Amino acid sequence: MPQFFLNKRLIILLISIIVLVALVGFSLRDRENASWPEQFVKDVVGFGENIVTKPTSFISGTVDGVVDLKNTYTENQHLKERLEELAQLESEVADLKKENKDLKESLDITDSIRDYDPLNASVISRNPTNWNDQVEIDKGSSDGVKPDMAVTTPSGLIGKVTTTGAKSATVELLTSSDVKNRVSAKVQGKENAFGIINGYDSDTKLLELKQLPYDMKFKKGQKVVTSGLGGKFPAGIFIGTIEKVETDKMGLSQTAFIKPGADMYDLNHVTVLKRSAEAGTTEDDTTSSDTTGGQ
Repeated sequence: MPQFFLNKRLIILLISIIVLVALVGFSLRDRENASWPEQFVKDVVGFGENIVTKPTSFISGTVDGVVDLKNTYTENQHLKERLEELAQLESEVADLKKENKDLKESLDITDSIRDYDPLNASVISRNPTNWNDQVEIDKGSSDGVKPDMAVTTPSGLIGKVTTTGAKSATVELLTSSDVKNRVSAKVQGKENAFGIINGYDSDTKLLELKQLPYDMKFKKGQKVVTSGLGGKFPAGIFIGTIEKVETDKMGLSQTAFIKPGADMYDLNHVTVLKRSAEAGTTEDDTTSSDTTGGQ
């Protein structure tokens, strides 16, 4: 009897194993061939997986997005700082290039003037209320600067020294409103015409070259340079070009309106022309213009 029950249990175990193997075999078939219990179990398991994995994926994606956004913001801030640094650097480079160009051109002036010792200087101050009248430079009597010395830029004459201190000097510009501010000049042409720079029109930004001969013809664009009469100013320093010419009311002379070669508004580096010791000294331009009638 016990042997019978033992055999029965063995038979049931074998049948269970066979059924289990059969179920496993059915579960490995395509979904289309699955029985409805297997399909139900698979759907329940799949739904459960979706419930678990989708929120997890959403949270993981959100966290990654926040991290990426933070990294992007940090990178953008860094790039913005670099751009600001680059803009500042470009501005400094532009200023240095301009200063270098001005200094090189000032050195060119040094090689082009005989009988004078060019002294390079920098503009250190300018009164906003009298912008067209004067500038202060960083060279003075201790550097050999004296009143009535010509002051130029690479583009042309700008004025003359009026007063000096030990380490600075005041330069009166050609555009000054002072009626006593005069410079002898000549218009270059087949026949030179002499006159006096005396006056400035702030509206048109043109210098006035007065006392020109009434019977001479002038053209727009003709060059005007210093005449050298008097000895203090070298002859041939470029002043500007003729824009237009008018005859005075009496018809006895003409006035030419001159566009300055130098940028009178933006002055940074200038050159003071000192008379060489071996060349001697003579009268200044103002005295000459008064005694020669502008010639």
